[in-house]
Amino acid sequence: MWPGNAWRAALFWVPRGRRAQSALAQLRGILEGELEGIRGAGTWKSERVITSRQGPHIRVDGVSGGILNFCANNYLGLSSHPEVIQAGLQALEEFGAGLSSVRFICGTQSIHKNLEAKIARFHQREDAILYPSCYDANAGLFESRALVQPGTETRGPQREAQNTLPLYPEERPGWQYSFLICWSPGQGRSPGWLNDGSTLTASLQALLTPEDAVLSDELNHASIIDGIRLCKAHKYRYRHLDMADLEAKLQEAQKHRLRLVATDGAFSMDGDIAPLQEICCLASRYGALVFMDECHATGFLGPTGRGTDELLGVMDQVTIINSTLGKALGGASGGYTTGPGPLVSLLRQRARPYLFSNSLPPAVVGCASKALDLLMGSNTIVQSMAAKTQRFRSKMEAAGFTISGASHPICPVMLGDARLASRMADDMLKRGIFVIGFSYPVVPKGKARIRVQISAVHSEEDIDRCVEAFVEVGRLHGALP
Repeated sequence: MWPGNAWRAALFWVPRGRRAQSALAQLRGILEGELEGIRGAGTWKSERVITSRQGPHIRVDGVSGGILNFCANNYLGLSSHPEVIQAGLQALEEFGAGLSSVRFICGTQSIHKNLEAKIARFHQREDAILYPSCYDANAGLFESRALVQPGTETRGPQREAQNTLPLYPEERPGWQYSFLICWSPGQGRSPGWLNDGSTLTASLQALLTPEDAVLSDELNHASIIDGIRLCKAHKYRYRHLDMADLEAKLQEAQKHRLRLVATDGAFSMDGDIAPLQEICCLASRYGALVFMDECHATGFLGPTGRGTDELLGVMDQVTIINSTLGKALGGASGGYTTGPGPLVSLLRQRARPYLFSNSLPPAVVGCASKALDLLMGSNTIVQSMAAKTQRFRSKMEAAGFTISGASHPICPVMLGDARLASRMADDMLKRGIFVIGFSYPVVPKGKARIRVQISAVHSEEDIDRCVEAFVEVGRLHGALP
């Protein structure tokens, strides 16, 4: 009789290998089916390879000649600004390539603390905390776990189904949602004291419990939605920019301990701006707090680029701001949360993306810090954005295109059909204009578009050339008469 190990090997070795091959073949079949479905729907996303620095004029692999770039988040043109680049090189030389550590072990350098303090001053908030990206900042804010004492009961029935927030409204018709954040009353103080509109000075915990509610615009960024999916929360969702619906949801949410209204400042796919004055007014009336994602506003909205709250005059009424270093502020990487000091302190203790991600590389920190210096030193670049944005929007609308949003450098050219958006974008590249078609799941089905983004470093000639190419390509594909 064979020894035990040899017998087992003879019995199981070949079938195990065959089972593994069969499982891999099954996986490949599933993946190819999914990929073919994406191709068939016309929503395949190809990656064009840039062979130059980011800027208004770039070079693209496989395309001869210079290309005009109209799809970058490089709103202020600082991605290749010589002073920003030099600051990155200096930080690289002085502080090294990276920290090989998370922040709380041995990954915090003086430049990290200096940048956090500068961000807080820029937004006129108490403190700030850095993350690898704003996606992580949103996850860190919403998914942080609350500490619930044993035996503590939470109010209100909970259903697991409520934890899943659909990316777009049509995925769950008729559902109501509510996002939450935890309030630590302390000293016996109840949330009702917030009705007087006073500054939040008590400990606001970024810890989500079933006792509270967050009310979210239905078109908020996917990172907000994904952050909320991670929490056990009452989830109310109000119709996009619909203040009557928000008020109705706030009235319904009065049964919860704390209410947080969550909104993008500027909506990245539609180019429209949240009605913050009305949101803050409703929040004050119903004892709620306001959270805002400012990725597509920081650096260029408002008289000095502080963002949507500065633009609309409510800087003292928005409690929490999340934003990015990866767009207007140098364009490299990184995100942050800024707001009440106790909130930031608690995020350092419990936000998982902060605790378990490596520190931002010194070069990235140096670039972002210099970008903020340039922005706080002069508002000349900011003021040039409005006229260039208006020039593009007015010329495109005069040509017959529908441009979503208003007065924002994100100018979505609405086309509806995914294949049309993709083919028009390809033909624009042949004419020397780099733009990208957006379709489901990045935007809702039937609302495909080409998103054009205006930069402060685009010239009037650049803008006019882009419009001329759109008119030519639009007529070629039947998007214009």
